[in-house]
Amino acid sequence: MGSIMSKVRSILLISIILFSSISIVDIAYGHSLFNSAEKFYGGYRVQVATTPEFPQINEISQLLVRVTDENFEEVDSFTMGIRVFYNDKQVNAIPPTTIKEGHWDIDYIWKKQGNHIVLIDLYDMEGTKGTLTYTFNMGTQSPFGVIFIAAITIGAISFAVVIGYIYLPKIFKKSKV
Repeated sequence: MGSIMSKVRSILLISIILFSSISIVDIAYGHSLFNSAEKFYGGYRVQVATTPEFPQINEISQLLVRVTDENFEEVDSFTMGIRVFYNDKQVNAIPPTTIKEGHWDIDYIWKKQGNHIVLIDLYDMEGTKGTLTYTFNMGTQSPFGVIFIAAITIGAISFAVVIGYIYLPKIFKKSKV
């Protein structure tokens, strides 16, 4: 009786693993990046993100900016400037630049670890007067980011070792018999 239950349990576990690895949906949507945000103001939505999700200090990363209208359609052309603050002091600025597409990927080097305030200024947008300013918090890599990633990795490896320790000896015993 115990042998039958063991076989049923093994077949059930293998079936669950197989079925969870096969997707019946052929469309995949990316998750929101950890270091991302969006604001809707003045009839326009501005999204910002960084790649990598946790930028490293003094290494090139990308600041990704996307501008859409109220219908979530990318704006064809706009003028945008960026100001970066750290501890209430402006540490960098990107002068107003005309962007011909609805998004802009900027190579950027973060100089200090921690939280930065990024101000995105949109100039002379249709239907508005003056400058629209969007405020975002963007973080750079901290020791906690590394600890977070390491904890998840160790947990996944530990789970795989425990499952292997439980089921692999039973599978090898059955193959010898």
